Amino acid sequence: MKLGINLGYWGAGMDADNLAVAREADRLGYAVCWAAEAYGSDAPTVLSWVAAQTERIDVGSAIFQIPARTPTMTAMTAATLDSLSGGRFRLGLGVSGPQVSEGWYGVKFDKPLARTREYVEIIRKAMARERVSHDGEHWTLPLPGGPGKPLKLTVHPEREHIPLYIAAIGPKNLEQTGEIADGALVIFFAPEHAEETTLGALRAGREKAGKTLEGFDIVPTVPMAVGEDVDALADVFRPYTALYVGGMGSAKQNFYNKLARRMGYEKEAAEIQEKYLSGDKAGAAAAIPRQLIDSTTLLGPVERIADRMQAYADAGVTTLSLAPAGFTLDERIAALRTGVEALERAGLA
Repeated sequence: MKLGINLGYWGAGMDADNLAVAREADRLGYAVCWAAEAYGSDAPTVLSWVAAQTERIDVGSAIFQIPARTPTMTAMTAATLDSLSGGRFRLGLGVSGPQVSEGWYGVKFDKPLARTREYVEIIRKAMARERVSHDGEHWTLPLPGGPGKPLKLTVHPEREHIPLYIAAIGPKNLEQTGEIADGALVIFFAPEHAEETTLGALRAGREKAGKTLEGFDIVPTVPMAVGEDVDALADVFRPYTALYVGGMGSAKQNFYNKLARRMGYEKEAAEIQEKYLSGDKAGAAAAIPRQLIDSTTLLGPVERIADRMQAYADAGVTTLSLAPAGFTLDERIAALRTGVEALERAGLA
């Protein structure tokens, strides 16, 4: 199992620290550094900046939002980033959510599975430097009856195949991801519930494509906090978990709330969402079961973190992307080093 680092969103006042974290992760031998986007910083600019100031670590989008770009634009960006980084780019895609897709990009959030499948098909054609033509429900290339003609990417990517990941949570999305992608970006991954929440669906998708999970990269982002007081560390992540389980999306469509329910927290997920959407964020955070936090994070001293890393590896995780908690650069750097030490203690390095 390899380690990654997830820098999250840029522009929160810690940009210089984020670069220092990425460079330290590079020095320590982390495999990949991911950056996100929502409706603030964009991921390609951040990844270009990080790639220019690191040497070995891969840079990956977690995610490029599908409603933000046409598929051919994404192929151009991927090819450019891979070339500039010397073959260190990983392309992560996701549909985002209905509020961002429709409220920020003006793109209807409908048929996300079909939209993702078409998007990937077009990217694959473009990256293979085929002349791109596509007649689908969501994209038609070239447009009929006009001057457009099938074009091919004019630049040669650094590699023939850039690894393509999809951010997936729901069973149908996970199954399709297993079928059409090289890896899955997952969140709130609990090793104890891996089969019923994640692996079963991914495996079914791989089987559709005539493949197994061998060589498929399973990449959860896992919040991490180092220290002796595990209860206090768990409390650090209560607002974070409440935001996702309670407030990420609407009452009718919250992928993370549904995931918590699939883990067996049916009653608790309903209470968290009701309180969060009514404005009682503190109450929502207090309602989160400690076990839900503990099973989806890395908490405690290095020995405990090593044990949990072993559980992730045993559950089939191939790249464990850490999101270290900490308000200072020193705390985040220390967490990075603890991650390496824990991986070595678990015999996974």
